[in-house]
Amino acid sequence: MTERIISIDRLENLISVFGAFDENLHLLEKELQVSITDRDSELHISGDEEAAAYAEQTIEGLMKLAARGEPVNTQNVRYVLKLAKDGRLDQLSRIQDDVVCVTAKGRPIKAKTLGQRNYIEAIRKNTVTLAVGPAGTGKTYLAVACAVTAYRAKECSRIILTRPAVEAGEKLGFLPGDLQNKVDPYLRPLYDALFDMLGPETYQQLVEKGSIEVAPLAYMRGRTLDDSFIILDEAQNTSREQMKMFLTRIGFGSKAVITGDITQIDLPKDKVSGLKEVMNILKNIEGIEICRLTGEDVVRHALVQRIIEAYERFEKTRTPERPPYRRRNG
Repeated sequence: MTERIISIDRLENLISVFGAFDENLHLLEKELQVSITDRDSELHISGDEEAAAYAEQTIEGLMKLAARGEPVNTQNVRYVLKLAKDGRLDQLSRIQDDVVCVTAKGRPIKAKTLGQRNYIEAIRKNTVTLAVGPAGTGKTYLAVACAVTAYRAKECSRIILTRPAVEAGEKLGFLPGDLQNKVDPYLRPLYDALFDMLGPETYQQLVEKGSIEVAPLAYMRGRTLDDSFIILDEAQNTSREQMKMFLTRIGFGSKAVITGDITQIDLPKDKVSGLKEVMNILKNIEGIEICRLTGEDVVRHALVQRIIEAYERFEKTRTPERPPYRRRNG
C-alpha cells in the first residue's frame, strides 16, 4: 500500500476532472482499485503502488485537458488511463490541439484519440486515405469535417459523398417512394454530418448550386471527378468491381477518403468485399495511406466499446463455418 499526493492549483479544473457527482473519480477508483480523497487543495491516492502511479498520471493528464478547456467525461478518463498504462501519456498533447472544423453552431471539432489524430493527418497529407475501424470511431464524421474545411478554404470546388446502397435485411423495392426516396435512408448518416457542419439552409444552398452531391455509388459510374473532395462511406459493402470503378473516378485536384468496417459486411457470402481486397492491392503505394482505427478510438458511449470488444473475443473463439456437403453424382 502506498500513497501519492497531487497538489491542486486551480479548483475549477479539479471540479471538471471529478465530473458530475464525482463519476470520473469513482470510475478511476473502480478501474484501479484505489482510494482518492480531497484534502486541503490536495488529492491523496492510496492503493497498490503501480495502480496509484497510474491514477496519479491519469489525473494529471485529465487536469491538462481541463486546463485547455476540454470537457472531461468517462470516455476521456478511460482513454487517458489506457495511455498511462501503455506508457504513451506524453502523446496526450497531440490530441485536441488542432481544430479540424467548426460546426454551424460554432462547436469546434477536434480529434479525441491518437488514432483519430493520425487519421486527420493522413487525410491532409494524402490523395487517397482508407479508414478501417469499428462503429463509433468517427470515420465518416471526421472525413466530412475535413471535406467542409477543404471547401471553405477553396482547396476543392465541390464535396461528393457516396455509399453503396446494399440491402441489409430489407429490400429496396418494398420501401415507399421513388428511387431517391428509396436510397435516402442509406445516405442519412452523410446528411446528418453535413447538416451539423453547415446547417440545413447552407447545405441546401450548396446542393442547389452543385457544390455538394450526396448520391449512391452507382451514380458515380462513367464520371471523372476533378477538383473534388470525395468520400466513399460503408466501403466494406462494395464489390471489387465497384471499388475499382470508384478509385478510377478520381480526377485532377481531387482527394478521396474511403471508410468502412470490415466486421460489418452485408454482401452475399459469395461476394468479395472491395474494401478488404483493396487494402492489400494499394498498400505501400505513394499518395495512399491506410488508417486502422480500433476499439480504443470509439468515442460513443462506453458500452459501445465493450460491445465491440465482446464481439472481437467471440470472433477469435468461433469455429469457422464448414461449406455445405455436396453429394457427388455417380
